[in-house]
Amino acid sequence: MARVEPSNELFCIGDREALAAWPHPPANVRLVEVEQSVPPAAAAAARGRRTLGDILQMSRAASALPVDVFFFPAVYSFFPIWGRKPVVVTVHDSIAERFPKLALGSWRSRLFWWMKVRLALRQARLVVTVSEYAARDVMTVLGIARDRIRVAVEAPSEEYRPSSGAEVEAIARKYGLDGNRWFLYLGGFNPHKRVDTIIAAHAAVAANRPAAPLLVLAGDATRDPFYSEVPRLHSEIAAAGTESLVRWVGYVPDADLRHLIAGAVALLLPSQAEGFGLPAIEAAACGTPVIATAASPLPQLLDGGGIFHLPGDIPAIADAMAALLDDEAKRTAMAERALAMARRLSWEDTARAVLGALSSAVG
Repeated sequence: MARVEPSNELFCIGDREALAAWPHPPANVRLVEVEQSVPPAAAAAARGRRTLGDILQMSRAASALPVDVFFFPAVYSFFPIWGRKPVVVTVHDSIAERFPKLALGSWRSRLFWWMKVRLALRQARLVVTVSEYAARDVMTVLGIARDRIRVAVEAPSEEYRPSSGAEVEAIARKYGLDGNRWFLYLGGFNPHKRVDTIIAAHAAVAANRPAAPLLVLAGDATRDPFYSEVPRLHSEIAAAGTESLVRWVGYVPDADLRHLIAGAVALLLPSQAEGFGLPAIEAAACGTPVIATAASPLPQLLDGGGIFHLPGDIPAIADAMAALLDDEAKRTAMAERALAMARRLSWEDTARAVLGALSSAVG
């Protein structure tokens, strides 16, 4: 937003840890540090809770800023704004409301989530979301009128782009994958991500092949801030007998992740639902097709660039994995289409859409 409209003055408010991630902001951005006893990113976790003192500190500091409109890029970090200035809140999806027991691990966390979202929506003059699919859910599940919703479609980072054969070979050696083909899951290990379904589908595919593909699980399995089911997934893998074929690689930095994605047969995103599905878009930007949930905007965003299935349909996931393993021409065509579709998306367009929403809220 700072680059797209440099005449605007932007204030970015946060705790020290968050602001340290942006050491050199543009000249039209002013960083406002607010001391917090617990970093908001950690407090927003499934087992976390923000203290009343921290919330009041944020509210007091934000409400004193000389701004025309307040913008929350995610409802996770919402805090009340005092006064009459307009507020715009981003709601990425309604998964926690549709599948509360899959997204939030206790009645307490579900109650606090419900209270925060309701307060945010009550204060918001407009709601931004990330796809038309998510907008329909915000309407039907959260009860927000369509004229209060604006869509700002997300995009892959410039970091994600196709890799050379040599780069893929090097990353395969680094992560112990050389000599193998692999499917990649990237994201959190939360129940609503349905990683259990790809473990089962992978086992079915591997059982019929002398050179079985690997299943690579990328994501922080030890410090995931959301409701995690890593122990259960380990049990599922043990029950399937595929421990030697499943690789937990943990958090992977972007510089490595790009090559890990580019070398995969496909990226797997089997979620119960996705408001957007950014890992699939990042994979497409690397020239890798996806096997992903149809309960998302991905069938439209990546039309022709992947195979889409109903949530929980293990046979369909297994069939899709086998098809891309066995038909290289099909995989290549899907990869080219995925890349072309991903290149239609840009964060500059996202920024323009958000700036339009902020202008509408002020007007």
